[in-house]
Amino acid sequence: MGTANIGYEEKLWQMADKLRGSMDSSEYKHVVLGLLFLKYVSDAFEEKYVELENDEYADPEDQDEYLAENIFWVPKEARWAHIKENAKQPNIGQVIDDAMIAIEKNNESLRGVLPKDYARQALDKTRLGETIDLFSFKVGDAESRSQDVLGRVYEYFLSKFASAEGKNGGEFYTPNSVVKLLVEMLEPYKGRVYDPCCGSGGMFVQSEKFVDEHQGRLGDIAVYGQEFNATTWKLCKMNLAIRGIDGNIGEFNADTFHNDLHKGLKADYILANPPFNVSDWGGDKLREDVRWQFGTPPVGNANYAWIQHMVSKLAPSGTAGFVLANGSMSTSTSSELEIRKNLIENDMVECIVTLPGQLFYSTQIPVCLWFLTKSKAKNGKRERSGEILFIDARKEGFMADRTHKELAAKDIKKVADSYHAWRGTNDNTYEDVAGFCKAAKTEEVREHEYILTPGRYVGLEALEEDSEPFEDKMERITSELGEQFAKSKKLEDEIRHALRGIGYGV
Repeated sequence: MGTANIGYEEKLWQMADKLRGSMDSSEYKHVVLGLLFLKYVSDAFEEKYVELENDEYADPEDQDEYLAENIFWVPKEARWAHIKENAKQPNIGQVIDDAMIAIEKNNESLRGVLPKDYARQALDKTRLGETIDLFSFKVGDAESRSQDVLGRVYEYFLSKFASAEGKNGGEFYTPNSVVKLLVEMLEPYKGRVYDPCCGSGGMFVQSEKFVDEHQGRLGDIAVYGQEFNATTWKLCKMNLAIRGIDGNIGEFNADTFHNDLHKGLKADYILANPPFNVSDWGGDKLREDVRWQFGTPPVGNANYAWIQHMVSKLAPSGTAGFVLANGSMSTSTSSELEIRKNLIENDMVECIVTLPGQLFYSTQIPVCLWFLTKSKAKNGKRERSGEILFIDARKEGFMADRTHKELAAKDIKKVADSYHAWRGTNDNTYEDVAGFCKAAKTEEVREHEYILTPGRYVGLEALEEDSEPFEDKMERITSELGEQFAKSKKLEDEIRHALRGIGYGV
């Protein structure tokens, strides 16, 4: 089931609408997200509770039974049934606050993270009760947990409320299929995984899923991240806690450029979707920063600051894969061109992938994936020094609904397989495919003035062989054109006749 079709959109919009009259959008977003979290943990808990109830040797009130499966222990006063029973009571706000406090008390990883201001006067309690009634659908049972529900919901709220909150359009949730592609290409089996702008934690969740699906040991990867937005940081804490992922995302939210919480970290894998084209990132205060090894990024755009921050965090054999706006591949701003040139000449750019449009919910900006590494020659069984792999994946994907595209499993496999064949890390032999992929030497990139747009290198798709002889083709085309002409002549005569019949002298 594609994430774009989960079907929460309309229901969530109804919920938000219920509360919108009594507070501004930035506030009611958090109210609904808090309720959704409560429903999520309750659904997971109740599903396990019923299972234990039907097992004569198990006690459904034994906390350890839940802990063993990374399911939150939900005390009686925080269970959804109790909240729903009290939905029409005037003290419903206090009931929810008490539920949040009880969950935090019983689950150390959430201490100080959950919203606890439902009893405040400004929150209309009748509308709050009606909103609770709308949560009739499951969000935390096994089937729903197979989707990244919290992240998906956050994405939805971002896109819906962006204009109401006056966002500058640079803060986006990364669609699931894009994260999956990054993870399938990087294959984070073992080591330190870092995301400098981790949002609601989607990169970490997919990395853990990848390890799990490939029969690896989840304890073999360690998760590090940082997030600037306070609400998103809390959401990430919730997201990781729900899954039992022991991630270090800092003691608080902080700006990665100005307050790096992981100063000494050298990561084996970096996965990120930095906010695109941010102009007010405070670059003027960081002109002499040690991270700018390849050149000083412009004050007016953070894209190349993100790139260099990530490079500074790479372990000697680490690889970074990240999303950027397409402009990053070809920008000719002197400072950005200088940095890009230096990255290429230092043999750090490994692969560039252009993606189809309409993948993101909150922006139509077309995007690409960059892969950088400090040891191209070592990471793989094939000699790739002085070479960059270009993949044009703009034709991949399918329309999941009227406005959004997703990458199907076969699309992800096609791109990832080409990358691994090129690196020599799968059993396939790499070959350039016209219109799709090309391994280009540094000299060729130099000739293109360090522009990294794959379309420049992959060429045009090979057309299918046309086996029809030339004479036959000309005869067929002439015949078809003659038929078309006869039809149009007949239609013209009929129109003239009809017009004469109603008195027009044609």
